[in-house]
Amino acid sequence: MAPVPLSVLDLVSVVQGSAPREALHRSLDLAQHVERLGFRRYWVAEHHNMIGIASAATSVVLGYLAQGTSSIRMGAGGIMLPNHSPLQIAEQFGTLESLHPGRIDLGLGRAPGTDPVATRAMRRDPNAADRFPEDVQELQALFAPARDGQRIQAVPGAGLRVPLWILGSSLFGSQLAAFLGLPYAFASHFAPAALDAALATYRQKFEPSDQLERPYAMAGVNVVVADTDAEAKRLFSSIQQAFCDLHRGTRGLLAPPIDDIDAYWSPAEKATAESMLACSFVGSPETVRRGLDRFVERTEIDELIVATTLFDHEARKRSFSMLADLWERR
Repeated sequence: MAPVPLSVLDLVSVVQGSAPREALHRSLDLAQHVERLGFRRYWVAEHHNMIGIASAATSVVLGYLAQGTSSIRMGAGGIMLPNHSPLQIAEQFGTLESLHPGRIDLGLGRAPGTDPVATRAMRRDPNAADRFPEDVQELQALFAPARDGQRIQAVPGAGLRVPLWILGSSLFGSQLAAFLGLPYAFASHFAPAALDAALATYRQKFEPSDQLERPYAMAGVNVVVADTDAEAKRLFSSIQQAFCDLHRGTRGLLAPPIDDIDAYWSPAEKATAESMLACSFVGSPETVRRGLDRFVERTEIDELIVATTLFDHEARKRSFSMLADLWERR
């Protein structure tokens, strides 16, 4: 089986005992590391009012990461477009594309990326999500070459044709991506329930466009690779604690791993977290290889985007090194 490309989704996690400054520096170090390993893309996402995630100013973070790397594609996975005007996003990503030509991706989502209180603080229109399809098309027009007499232009941005992606965790995003002929990224790393149905809908309804001739789908997966299954499972407990805390309605900094995750959560919390983390591949290289092979065969996915959210930065880098090695040996 020929390996599909691997990319990275970085939550820019702030771990206990550190600050956002350290999280951003670790992200640059990781981006440089996976660039050397041959990963295709490095994406960060827009989240607000979350003390454990340092990527709220997504385009600023991408500029920092792109400046410190040279070849890996940098992108938003994603920008929550209803939080912004399409013109502002076209200007921001037109600037990034101008500074780092041929390396910028723009993934678009319609969720707020935060809680209702912060949504109000951002002055987001309560009906903004309903206009998401029109906003995506407006953004496409702003990245197209400017026409004679066009009164509103993104500068920079016009004519740069920054590649757009539609992100989603339901059938809505898959239908929109198919209708517009755009690549589609499914958030199966935390919301896997509709993955198969969304991929089927996207592929069946896809209409070719100027950007894309045939369907291209990417899926998010959580991956932790270590020398042994036991070591990887212990490292993974930081992610499990975070998802349990999310279920409890609490948000904090990323916690260190623990030996007994079952002592941390209730049976109901465990069931909820495990359902959200169903697309996770944790273990030794052979264990992870077998799991990813089954996932790729079942979904026929075109690309994998890997989230590896670990407390220990060196363990995280080593997990990506081991993943790259086992993927090459496939």
